[in-house]
Amino acid sequence: MSQVNRLSPEDQQRVDRYLSSGVNQTERKPFRIWRLFAFIWALLGVMGGVSYWLALRHGVI
Repeated sequence: MSQVNRLSPEDQQRVDRYLSSGVNQTERKPFRIWRLFAFIWALLGVMGGVSYWLALRHGVI
């Protein structure tokens, strides 16, 4: 199936100009995978500690 251009050349030029203008571009900080990993481990540790404390308190353990 071939790609059919549905826009007139003038409309395509407007679209290209808009996309290259940078209106919707934002600066982002780099993704820090190790910080996310540490946060997830810390959260799991806290949740595990709370559940262990609750189990001790209610006589399950």
